[in-house]
Amino acid sequence: MSNILCTPHFQDHPHIALLKINRPKVLNAINNEVLRELRDHLRHLDDDKSIRAVILTGDDRAFAAGADLASLASASTVDQILDERARLWKELALFSKPLIAAVNGFALGGGCELAMSCDFIIASDSAKLGQPEINVGIMPGAGGTQRFTKALGKARANYYLMTGEMIDAQEALDFGLVAKVVPKDTLMQESFEAAKKIATKAPVSMRLMKEAVNKSFEMPLKDGLDFERRNFYLTFSTKDSKEGINAFLEKRSASYEGL
Repeated sequence: MSNILCTPHFQDHPHIALLKINRPKVLNAINNEVLRELRDHLRHLDDDKSIRAVILTGDDRAFAAGADLASLASASTVDQILDERARLWKELALFSKPLIAAVNGFALGGGCELAMSCDFIIASDSAKLGQPEINVGIMPGAGGTQRFTKALGKARANYYLMTGEMIDAQEALDFGLVAKVVPKDTLMQESFEAAKKIATKAPVSMRLMKEAVNKSFEMPLKDGLDFERRNFYLTFSTKDSKEGINAFLEKRSASYEGL
């Protein structure tokens, strides 16, 4: 049975794909097989020029309830150093198109780290997020001390990292961890509607903009501004930039080709 279910043209939309974590018996716990399959699907979708936005989700009980601790119970430091997991997480971050996390139920530990590695999170009102690794004697190892802290700020991040407490959906919205909270029964439709809006935009400019946003976490402001300006200039080499500006001036909807 596949750990990741892929629907290339979700709800018959030509530009949207759905990826669903499929390990319900263990609340979609993340192991290397899950990461490997997810990496492979994202590579394929990145190469598929028809796809402009991807939704990543779990099921009603959990987006992903953490790492698969059974696979870590007897691991040594050397095992961890030699494990492919770190490389797989890095490869997931190479996905160049918009990636939306649709979070229902638990997104804890590695599940929260996976959701945070997406471009933004839409959460159902029943979602619970957090980094509770300290409760089992370890700590986050795939971005939990980094992305979590950048979203929540040092004091609040330390509180939740050190206590291991979960954050409910409304708190996550207030803290800036998620972009939007919606009723549980509308989560997938709301995520689809967001993806539809994204899919109407110019794909190359979207890619350049995502790249610039991600660089803002890696560079001093001065360097980030230089990188942004370079990518801004690059958008003017695209056919879609001319289409978008002319459509605005002509008061019509733009039709982007990804060129």
